[in-house]
Amino acid sequence: MKVMSLNGWGGTLGDELLAYLAAADPDMLCLQEVVSTPASSAEVLTYRDGDHILPQRANLFREVAEALPDHVALFCPAAQGVLHDGDRAVPSQWGLATFVRRASPIIGQAQGFVHKAFSPNGYGDHPRSRVAHIVRLWDFARDRAVTIGHMHGLRDLAGKHDTPARRAQAERLAALFSSLAEPGDAQILCGDFNVEPDSETFAILGRLGLRDLVTARGFPGTRSSHYTKPGRFADYMLVNTTLADAPFDVVTAPEVSDHCPLVLAL
Repeated sequence: MKVMSLNGWGGTLGDELLAYLAAADPDMLCLQEVVSTPASSAEVLTYRDGDHILPQRANLFREVAEALPDHVALFCPAAQGVLHDGDRAVPSQWGLATFVRRASPIIGQAQGFVHKAFSPNGYGDHPRSRVAHIVRLWDFARDRAVTIGHMHGLRDLAGKHDTPARRAQAERLAALFSSLAEPGDAQILCGDFNVEPDSETFAILGRLGLRDLVTARGFPGTRSSHYTKPGRFADYMLVNTTLADAPFDVVTAPEVSDHCPLVLAL
């Protein structure tokens, strides 16, 4: 079983991203920063937040589902705001998505907010609403359950340092994950946490017996060359002792986002 975590950057590099995911064909894909705009047939719309302007793949969720036809596709929205088609505002949902190969039955799942709540009338002020999704699968090859969760951690315009909101976020994530995981499960918790490697987030999640592979394996960062700001860490993959020695990689090529895919082989 191959598990991948990736911030899709709203599909800014949509063609490259979709081709990579179809070729990589992970058994489980945890994808953050996903756009779904069912009312629009446009391929690309524009996100505007002050001076921050980005092209967005208007229906990235649907396109990834089409690229992974053997998977169950689950979308977890955090907010509904607007994207723009020229001067026209188009309602669009934003959040994260989970794609699970149909051969691995989902035997439990939990979805919940780790920061704020669903925002139905706009993306909201920073730091914005954040959701997490946990699934429990059955791995027939090893005759065991696997609990896998991911989140997109809150973005604070002041930086990635620890804050009370990030502490509360980590506590909520830990509670959501532990509500589903059972003793004996292989356990994975991943995503774009938006914190530095020395964050107290890892101490909080460490109480569950989870340890990060990105820093433990000595990777120098999880950002691609498309990210030009200081700081090379944002994405992490934590596992319990059952998976401590599993093959793991931070994929630096091809570049399909301003984040690198994280890939774990169970």
